[in-house]
Amino acid sequence: MIEILGLEFFQNAIVAGILAAIACGIVGSFVVVRRMAATSGGISHAAFGGVGLGFFLGIDPLIGAVIFTIGAACILWYLNVREMQETDTITAAVWAVGMALGIIFISITPGYAPDLFSYLFGNILLVPSTDILLMAVLLCVILAVVIALFQQLVAVTFDPEYAAVMGLPVPGITLVLFLLIALTIVPLISVVGIILVIALLTLPAATARLYTQSLKTMMITAVLIGVATVLIGITLSYTSNLPSGATIIILGAAIYGGALAGRHLHLP
Repeated sequence: MIEILGLEFFQNAIVAGILAAIACGIVGSFVVVRRMAATSGGISHAAFGGVGLGFFLGIDPLIGAVIFTIGAACILWYLNVREMQETDTITAAVWAVGMALGIIFISITPGYAPDLFSYLFGNILLVPSTDILLMAVLLCVILAVVIALFQQLVAVTFDPEYAAVMGLPVPGITLVLFLLIALTIVPLISVVGIILVIALLTLPAATARLYTQSLKTMMITAVLIGVATVLIGITLSYTSNLPSGATIIILGAAIYGGALAGRHLHLP
């Protein structure tokens, strides 16, 4: 078992998993508290359009995913905040359009159709070094924005009406939150895939919320849970020859279920 730590692909998987877990713990906490899981799902599935665009243009599919997730986040924010459209309706529309565009781009790409399994369901054991570099850059951007705007993000997340009364630019801060979700989703595509992104984004944060009172503590706990989930999941998937993305998600769900059961056991 120890010898696999010396393999480059396994080292890449560990680094990618840690980077993704950190992003999940931070941004996922905002998502859980603000109840934006469905919106995050819409943005994540829209990323498939970017993957297809990447193959069509001959560029890194994750670069295309960045473009599409940012675009989807801006569209959802505009229609929800500026046009007052129902969130579930526009989320479903963006979700479907993103997937449809991905299919169209891939169908018109010359040559053989690419293998999309790793983008849909993830394969962290095959993450290349170039993707890790992109993930690291995105994480740095996420950390910088959250540190700079932490108090405003907290205020808008917990009580947008009160934040507006206090004079905060609620629409602008909300847009920042949407964009943070978009940037967080891209690293997760390599780890668990587009289909399973929403689970890894929310499960560690939801587990942490069961036992924490402050958002900062929730973020730190969610990061630790996420790191443990991803690293144990990678190991189990490798040793048991199981799909990595699915293994990580099942483990995350089991941890959440165990934490929930343990919390009830301590209740009088």
